[in-house]
Amino acid sequence: MKYAIPVALLFTAAACNQPPATQAAQDSAVNVKDRHTLSNADSISVQHLDLDIAVNFDKHLISGSAAWTIENKAKADTLHLDTDGLTIDSVTVDGKKVTHSLDAVLPNLGSRLNIPVEAASHQVVIWYGTSSKATALQWLEPSQTLGKKQPFLYTQSESIYARTWIPCADGPGIRFTYNARVTVPKGLMALMSAENAQQKNDSGVYHFKMEQPVPAYLMALAVGDIGFKSIDQRTGVYAEPAMLEKAHYEFAEVGKMVTTAESLYGPYRWGRYDVLVLPPGFPLGGMENPRLTFCTPTIIAGDRSLVSLIAHELAHSWSGNLVTNATWEDFWLNEGFTVYFERRIMEAMMGADYADMLWELGYQDLEETVNELGKNSRDTWLKLDLTNRNPDDGLTDIAYEKGAHFLRLAEETTGRTRLDSFLRNYFDTHAFKTMHTAQFLQYLNEHLLKGDTALANKINIDAWVYGPGIPANCPRVPQKRFEKVDAERKHFLEGAPVATEGWTSHEWLHFLRKMPKPLTVAQMEQLDKAYHFTQTGNSEVADLWFIMSVAADYTPAFRNMETFLSTVGRRKFLTPLYTEMMKTPKGQEMAKRIYSKYKQNYHPIAQETLNKLIK
Repeated sequence: MKYAIPVALLFTAAACNQPPATQAAQDSAVNVKDRHTLSNADSISVQHLDLDIAVNFDKHLISGSAAWTIENKAKADTLHLDTDGLTIDSVTVDGKKVTHSLDAVLPNLGSRLNIPVEAASHQVVIWYGTSSKATALQWLEPSQTLGKKQPFLYTQSESIYARTWIPCADGPGIRFTYNARVTVPKGLMALMSAENAQQKNDSGVYHFKMEQPVPAYLMALAVGDIGFKSIDQRTGVYAEPAMLEKAHYEFAEVGKMVTTAESLYGPYRWGRYDVLVLPPGFPLGGMENPRLTFCTPTIIAGDRSLVSLIAHELAHSWSGNLVTNATWEDFWLNEGFTVYFERRIMEAMMGADYADMLWELGYQDLEETVNELGKNSRDTWLKLDLTNRNPDDGLTDIAYEKGAHFLRLAEETTGRTRLDSFLRNYFDTHAFKTMHTAQFLQYLNEHLLKGDTALANKINIDAWVYGPGIPANCPRVPQKRFEKVDAERKHFLEGAPVATEGWTSHEWLHFLRKMPKPLTVAQMEQLDKAYHFTQTGNSEVADLWFIMSVAADYTPAFRNMETFLSTVGRRKFLTPLYTEMMKTPKGQEMAKRIYSKYKQNYHPIAQETLNKLIK
């Protein structure tokens, strides 16, 4: 997933003041408990799901049945599952109707569904319907799509939102296989995180199979006017017809990416790797749904300059989907590994100088996040404490960038060859299994450090995993290309000509990020006249430019900024831009007007974030 957002988070003083060594010992000593599932999958194993659902665009509802194959290992008398906003119509156990109950709603967790079972119970079938306000679901009217003729639906189940459209054991450490039958209006196509059709059928009924076990957060569904175009024998792109050719051009190197990733850390184990480009309201950069990455159209820049995001989602096929964080408090084991892997893919394909730009931009993001959270904040530990909190509170650049830089430090300390061998064995040994932080650190010591205390001390693991901020030994990469950008920025500020030929998106981002803030209106005009930032089609550059425009009160950019905010739903862009507007009375008025006008174009997850920000 690519959507880390720095936010000011609360934490307990007791947790913050706990000595790192004590915390590590506790992690090792106790049976790791997932705080964010109400299920009892540790007692009753949910092994396979047969899903049979229908999609109703008129009522914004999904309804049908979820049939769970279970194994009652502990001979418990009740199966507990996660739900949130679901209407449970009836339940059968091995074909016999039973009386179920729903507990009261708990903050952040939803309602626990209780189903009486026996020791020998084998199958539980739940007939249910979703709420029209299900957090995982975004229902788009035809006017909100590119084609303007057909509606669109997509899901976003991470972190704990699968329970808003499927009654399930909704924890990252709980895996199951699934089959599905999905009925949609004729003329539309349905896709899932499974084996998919490559063209529409006449019946509106689609069948899916996922043979590899996955956690609930990787359950995904999309329905709309969707076409497909192959890239090579095992990769391809799905998109609305109006976007298909552009997306196919942008992702032409995806097949090569898969081969490159395999050369680093072993075989791709999921069959096909396809990419679905969603409508602009998608709140994330991408989501690593197995076999079918969901991604934002904001990476379609026309020059393939933003496809490192696809490398990130592809890397999740190893770090995250194959070996999964046991709980959301271990989120860095998904995202930190994936950022590191992503940059290794990009280095292999584009060269070290190119990857170094990604590392430096990531370090800048890490610095900004630590500054926002506070350098001593408990939320800047890699091992999170999400007690009584929404797991989304932990989805910041700490997990992504601090985690990746930890692995970069391990590489520089032990040597790349040694680390690569370790990671390859790590993925092979723990394939389709889960991992918690203390367990990983033990594996790291045994198989990478091999008890070498000098190496361990040099890395200083506790400072990274159980300590705040950016450790003093955080590695920094060479800045050959950005040094040239820094020189050109200096020339601009001195009134001299600027040489920008051959710059990628990353050079432009660094050029603008390090500008004084705010620039004068005259300086903004000068930049805009030379480089046409207000009209840019590059969403990364556009968002940064519009933030600068708000800060400088550069009004010529405001019309295009509103157009940008009317279509783009990615939280990475929305949050900092609306935050900048909220800093002044004039900006607040503009933010409230624009948000009230376009918020229905944003996913419920994005709306939740912005509702708090804009009040």
